[in-house]
Amino acid sequence: MSFGVLIPARLASTRLPNKPLADIAGLPMVVRVAERAALSQASDIVVAADDALIVDACTAHGVRVVLTRKDHPSGSDRLAEACEQLGWQGDHRVVNVQGDEPLIDPALIDACAALLDQRPDCMVSTVAHPIQDPADFSNPNVVKVVLDAANRALYFSRASIPWWRDGPQAAGVSALPSPAPLRHVGLYGYRAGFLRGFPQLAPAPLERMESLEQLRVLWHGERIAVHVSPHAPGIGVDTPEDLARVRAMFA
Repeated sequence: MSFGVLIPARLASTRLPNKPLADIAGLPMVVRVAERAALSQASDIVVAADDALIVDACTAHGVRVVLTRKDHPSGSDRLAEACEQLGWQGDHRVVNVQGDEPLIDPALIDACAALLDQRPDCMVSTVAHPIQDPADFSNPNVVKVVLDAANRALYFSRASIPWWRDGPQAAGVSALPSPAPLRHVGLYGYRAGFLRGFPQLAPAPLERMESLEQLRVLWHGERIAVHVSPHAPGIGVDTPEDLARVRAMFA
C-alpha cells in the first residue's frame, strides 16, 4: 500500500494565532504532527504551508514542505494545489492529516489509506468512533455521522443523529441509544484525482447549512467509506487551553 500524507498548515488562526508554529516540547506543532505521520506506513509526508515562516520551520527540522497560495478558501483547495505541485494524480492515495493534531494515532492514518484500497467504490475515506458522553451527542460542535450496511456515510450533521425517538429528549439527553451514535473524526483519505477536482465541484446547499465540507462529496453522488475506531483520537489543538493540555502531556 503506497500513499502520501498531506498536512495543511495555515498561519492565520482566529483562536490561536501562528498555531502551526506553537512550541510543543521544543518543536513547532506542525513538526510534531509530521513526526506522528512518519510513524504510519506513508511513503511521503508533506506539509502544505501558506507562509514562508512555516516553510522555514519545516525545512529546519527536515520536514518536506510545499508553499501554497494564501487565498485558498478551504483546506481542500490547499491540498489540491499541493497535489498538483507534487504530481500526485489518478488513483494515488492521499491522507489529509490536520496540522493541529500532534497526537494523531498513526494507525488511523493507515486505516484511512487501507480503506481506499479495500473500497474501489469510494473516492474518500474517513474515521468515526462511538460517542460515550450524552453531552457530546447534543453538542453541535461534535459532528455526527450515520452509516449504511457497508460502512459508507449516509449523512454528516451537527444535529443529534440518528434521532432517538423513544429516548429521554424531553428531559434533556441523559443517556445514549444502542448501538452508540458515531462521532466523525476530521481525518480523510482521498484518491488524488478526485481531490484535485474537488474544488471545482459546486458547494452543496446542505454543506452551506451545516458548515460541513464533506457533505459536498455526498451531494455530488460520490461515496465516503468510514473506518469505525473503538477509541477517540488524541487531543486536537483549537484553543490556548487545548495547547496547554497537549504541552502537559508531552512534558
